[in-house]
Amino acid sequence: MPPKAHVNRIGVAIPAHDVHDGFLAHARTMLGDERSIRLFDRAARRSGIAHRFSHMPVAEPGTSSVDGVGFYRYGDFPTTGQRMERYAPEALDLAERAIAKLDLGQGLVDITHLIVASCTGFSAPGLDLQLVERLGLSSRVERQLIGFMGCSAAIPALRAAHHIVRSEPAARVLVVNVEICTLHFQATADLETMLSFLLFGDGCAAALVTAEEQGIGLDDFRSVIIPGTEDLITWKIGDQGFEMFLSGQVPGQITQALRQEAGRNDAGGILHGEGTQSIDLWAVHAGGRSILDAVEAGLSLSPAALAHSRSILNDFGNMSSATIMFVLERMLKTAKQRERGMAMAFGPGMVAETARFSMAA
Repeated sequence: MPPKAHVNRIGVAIPAHDVHDGFLAHARTMLGDERSIRLFDRAARRSGIAHRFSHMPVAEPGTSSVDGVGFYRYGDFPTTGQRMERYAPEALDLAERAIAKLDLGQGLVDITHLIVASCTGFSAPGLDLQLVERLGLSSRVERQLIGFMGCSAAIPALRAAHHIVRSEPAARVLVVNVEICTLHFQATADLETMLSFLLFGDGCAAALVTAEEQGIGLDDFRSVIIPGTEDLITWKIGDQGFEMFLSGQVPGQITQALRQEAGRNDAGGILHGEGTQSIDLWAVHAGGRSILDAVEAGLSLSPAALAHSRSILNDFGNMSSATIMFVLERMLKTAKQRERGMAMAFGPGMVAETARFSMAA
């Protein structure tokens, strides 16, 4: 029988600069008209977000740039190429810091596989090869990149690690989710676009996945494509960064889809016919307050069920694929042995990626 893969350790890292309040001030300046500002301020108050972090500091309002290093100059925002030049070193630095939190020491030389997930930047040689060199990993380490899957990418990354460990019991898999979301701020006076920028911050999570029975045991995975929703979350490469679109219909579609799943009593659903009562821990991607509200309503969960996800949203905002790993990192510190859990994240498609897990020693 194949061994069970376990997330033994999770390390997380964020940049130095808390930019949330400073961003709000600049957003008001860019929106301009009073009605848009009033609606934006109401959304900010209700967002459930108090902090978001960036590799760039925010400049004081009234200056010539949104940030403190002159990257986002009013009237002269950077091209996609300029943003990618910044992505490579910033992503590498953040990833290295998250990996250091794993406290692997000399154990880094024993890493057999490296999986890197990111949707906020591209370079070649990529972050995988940069990490091999920076960390001194074996030149024979097997590498895999998971790109442009948006906020849901952490679960496919864990699924890939799960399959590797089940097929190679001695494997030691390093999984890295790194997102530099604040590289894609756009010059806009459009309220809906600005509201999407209200959500995102930078962050990185690293995890060690092995067959050792310690930490979070990965039980099984399931993906569900929600029909007719392919245009509700989009992430396209433009001339001035990557262009995000989040439809206001997303929460409603999530609620409806999850109600249908909760009503199923067969093994084909994401709950495997067992119902929500079989789940002790809910690790839901903190994509925004409305997303968490939609999951809570769709599955009829108690207000306390998503406490970890709401706490991560408050403390860091939406860090795209890294976010759910931050939630799991907190659970790893507090959950009890043998508690059963469900991880869930949503991405372009619109796709729900899910994983059932159980807490080991």
